[in-house]
This record gives sequence, C-alpha cells and structure tokens, in this order.
Amino acid sequence: MLGILGNKVGMTQIFTEDGSANPVTVIKVGPCVVTQIKTIETDGYNAIQIGYQNSSTKHLTKPELGHLKKSQIQPLRYLKEYQIEEVNDFTLGQIINVQNFKEGDYVDISGKSIGKGFSGNQKRHNFSRGPMTHGSKNHREPGSIGQGSTPGRVFPGKKMAGQLGGKTTTVSKLEVLKIDSKENLLIVKGSVPGKPGNLLSIKPTKRA
Repeated sequence: MLGILGNKVGMTQIFTEDGSANPVTVIKVGPCVVTQIKTIETDGYNAIQIGYQNSSTKHLTKPELGHLKKSQIQPLRYLKEYQIEEVNDFTLGQIINVQNFKEGDYVDISGKSIGKGFSGNQKRHNFSRGPMTHGSKNHREPGSIGQGSTPGRVFPGKKMAGQLGGKTTTVSKLEVLKIDSKENLLIVKGSVPGKPGNLLSIKPTKRA
C-alpha cells in the first residue's frame, strides 16, 4: 500500500461501543497526485513519487517546476517518494486519497517534532538536580563532564544541554480508528509529532 501526505488538525477523543474513551489525532490527508513512477528498469528500484498541496510557481524552484511540467501536473508544494513492490497499479496524475486506507489498519507517521529551543540536562535528558539547601551551588548545573588529564577531552555523544526538538521523528503502529471520506480525514489512536498544521507522512506499517 502507498503512503500519503497530510496535515495534523489536532487531538480529541472518541468513545467506542463499550464506552471507553480513546485519545485520537485527526489528520487531514491528501488528496495527493502521482507525479513520477520509478521502476527497476529505469531507476534501479520501484517507487512512486506523490505531490501534495497546490502551490503558486513562486514557491517552487525551476527544476521542480520543470519536473512537474514534464508530467503535465500543476505546481505542488510538497513531493515525497515511497518505495513499493508493485508499480503497475499506478498511473501519472492518479489521485491518492484517504480511501487508500481502511479502519483497523496500522500506520507509521513521520513529522517534525515540536521545537523547544536550547534546553538544559534536566529537561532534555531527564537528569536529576542537585540539592536545593545547605549552601549547595549545584542546582541545575551539569556538573563534571570529563575525567581530567586522561583522556583530556570530552567524548562525542556526551549528554549535555543543547537544542531540543525540531527534528524529524516517527511514531509507529498507530491504529486507524475512523475514516471520513467526505472530508478526507484520517483518525488515528494516539499522538503524532508536531503542532496542529504540521506536515505529516503516513505510510502503512510493515508486517513482520
């Protein structure tokens, strides 16, 4: 099954028939357009490239405009490629929407996480703080970070203060609880990366 692009709408909760409440994320997906078909013969692998969200030409580079014009497709703001096993079922210009999924499917959703700026060790790595009384001057400081003259340096990967969030992350195996074909809404159980409006990539979870 092919993946799709969409935007996070927000979170809410829905109730099942047994009365239990489920936290869910509402995602506005597609419609997306097939902009390129790659095959083993021409590119070395099978893949489908899709485009999402109509855009004006001023937001695209000349190579992007030329690429879409070659396929006789309108300017699209986002392009994303998904590798699949079989490409014969797809054609250029084909519309991909929420109907490609069904209730009960499991999906992996990728997006940029919420950026939290420059953060200290307590917030970034869940370090414990120092004592707050008896003249302690180490409340939220990182403390000693090295071993002295030997090795005389700080090893790469040391957990220290720094940029937190704002990176592409993936949440796996989220269950599709409901689909609204009329509004192109995908409702999945649980949370997904980013704030409302965040661009998301939704693809089926690979079965083991």
